[in-house]
Amino acid sequence: MAISNPGPGHSGTAGSLNSVPAPQKATLASNYIDFTATATAGWAQQYLPDLMEKEAEVFGPRTISGFLAQVGAEEAMTSDQVVWSEQGRLHLSYTGTVNNTTGVFSITNDIDGTSISTDKHGVRINDMVIVATSEGAIKCLVTAVSNNDVTCKPYEVENIDDATAFGTGTSNAATLLVFGSEFGKATNDQGGTASTTDGFGNVEPVFKSFTNKPIILKDYYEISGSDTSAIGWVEISGESGQSGYLWYLKAEGDTRARFTDYIEMAMLESVLGVEGSSTADGTVNGAGNSFGTEGLFAAIQTRGNVTTGVTGVNAATDLAEFDAILAEFDKQGAIEEYMMFVNRSTSLAMDDMLASLNSYGAGGTSYGVFNNSEDMALNLGFTGFRRGSYDFYKSDFRYLNDQATRGGINSRNTVDPIRGVMIPAGTSSVYDQTVGQSMKRPFLHVRFRASQTDDRRMKTWTTGSVGAATTGLDVMQVHYLSERCLITQGANNFMLMQ
Repeated sequence: MAISNPGPGHSGTAGSLNSVPAPQKATLASNYIDFTATATAGWAQQYLPDLMEKEAEVFGPRTISGFLAQVGAEEAMTSDQVVWSEQGRLHLSYTGTVNNTTGVFSITNDIDGTSISTDKHGVRINDMVIVATSEGAIKCLVTAVSNNDVTCKPYEVENIDDATAFGTGTSNAATLLVFGSEFGKATNDQGGTASTTDGFGNVEPVFKSFTNKPIILKDYYEISGSDTSAIGWVEISGESGQSGYLWYLKAEGDTRARFTDYIEMAMLESVLGVEGSSTADGTVNGAGNSFGTEGLFAAIQTRGNVTTGVTGVNAATDLAEFDAILAEFDKQGAIEEYMMFVNRSTSLAMDDMLASLNSYGAGGTSYGVFNNSEDMALNLGFTGFRRGSYDFYKSDFRYLNDQATRGGINSRNTVDPIRGVMIPAGTSSVYDQTVGQSMKRPFLHVRFRASQTDDRRMKTWTTGSVGAATTGLDVMQVHYLSERCLITQGANNFMLMQ
């Protein structure tokens, strides 16, 4: 059998151990068998089936972090925070008010609701635009720009107030869309001064910057020196001549598994703290320093989309509500593959919804995120279906079902329970301000703290009097540490189901 050493707590490669055998029975962190690691569990099931049956509980892969590990959506970092910039929409569309008498459109926000500061928009003289109110729409030419005030002259009538549908008014809520430009013969372009204040200049790309910070999670397991007889030993021989001993502790495995779950739960549930908001401010990093981190749920609630649809009450109603979700995705950029992690009731509601369609199970689902392998998707606990141009991969998310985790919270808080998440598959391009360049990264990925000397993705070490003694205390302590944060990139393409 092959032996590799990615380090204690690392998943390693499929079929390999994440520990190095010691020539003697020494309780070192490097030769500990972690039965909660995917690679070790697979090896133990093959070579030590009886041991696996008696001593270890192997946890399934249906978790956010477990799936991210499968697709390699984890990346090292060296700083105290992650800063990235996401490019805004390509096309220019704004909301504001229009004066139907003068034709002046006053820009207040972009189409996503972000406030537009003075002259920071992209509308220029000679742009062709559509101005729409609740009463109708009219196509115009921009004849003047002064800061955020854009003068629009209609093509088909003398003035905007001459359009029957618009009527009169000095401040009507409206939307403006740039769809082209028109110039006369032998005229200059939109160069002029490099400013939008006077309606000239080029259109600069719009970037929005986001940041998150890692948190440090810790736990430990302790056993007295007298009780270390509970340690089990496994003697192995490797293909390249490696041989030696590995050790394990069943009770320690429970602590390790719980800590691993805490890591996942923290990436889902965490929120950024507000300075001075409570006694928590100052407890972790000192007063005035940030604490907490932005987890998945908080990121989607703040920057993404939320739906209360698809509840299982009525299959036809659920289908209409699901199509409304697709319409929201269409507005954001039409990512065509989504992973869905849902609780049991929502999963069944979707099954009933799809079963009401004759095409359920058909439609040519591509399974692109699973290397076009339906078997791989099924092995990871996902089922696929297509609706419109979208491929969805659905999995029951145990965290949302278990009464000891979010399932119990949902049972108590029936007002806004978290029933599931829809996560876009694939990558998007962002500007990483730490690296200083544009990079393609998965929409959802973990950043963990690491350097050439210390890997803090999942760090484990032993102290005490057992084995290579480090203290005078007659105990053996196994310590766990992880420093990481979750990056929810392009949160506008995510959907939280409440």
